[in-house]
Amino acid sequence: MSSPLIIAIAGASGSGKSLFTENLLKEFAQEGRPVQILREDHYYRAQDHLPMHEREKNNYDHPKAFEHELLVTHLKQLKIGQAIDYPTYCYKTHTRLEQTEKLESAPVIIVEGIMLLASPELEILYDVKIFVDTPLDICLLRRIKRDIAERGRTLDSVAQQYESTVKPMYHQFIAPSRFTADVIVTQGGENYIALDVIKSHIQQALVSN
Repeated sequence: MSSPLIIAIAGASGSGKSLFTENLLKEFAQEGRPVQILREDHYYRAQDHLPMHEREKNNYDHPKAFEHELLVTHLKQLKIGQAIDYPTYCYKTHTRLEQTEKLESAPVIIVEGIMLLASPELEILYDVKIFVDTPLDICLLRRIKRDIAERGRTLDSVAQQYESTVKPMYHQFIAPSRFTADVIVTQGGENYIALDVIKSHIQQALVSN
């Protein structure tokens, strides 16, 4: 098979990049085109060696929080058609789980996460770079709802983390990375005009690949 097309979808936490990824996946699923998705969150570093109170204090919105070197290795493996052992991460315990998932390569590989465009060693591996640009107040509201409902967090802990690390790291790393993107998507994950444009671009790239 020809080398897979690797698409990076980045943006702030709560920007709608996960929804945009899912909607893009649905577009290709309707055509029967195999797509594989990797989430940057799964590459948070293992912290089994740390007690829980130290894990809770760590900055999870800095590029060094991720094991990007493993993600680089996995993308290179997928590019040559090899399967990978995809890690699993637990948000409640703030560390990796022992089990991994075997993921096969596919014609289209979508990688989704907050720091994907802020990492030079990753950026050179992408064929298409997308940044989902959403106002921070909307991102915060979405993050509050998600973290309380899905990750066992309290309102106070979400607000404290947002002020201490999420917002500062967004301005330091994520916002500047938008200028490296090929496409900037506004209106979040349900911008269907942007979905159509990107879908057409990917289809043309696959034909010429």
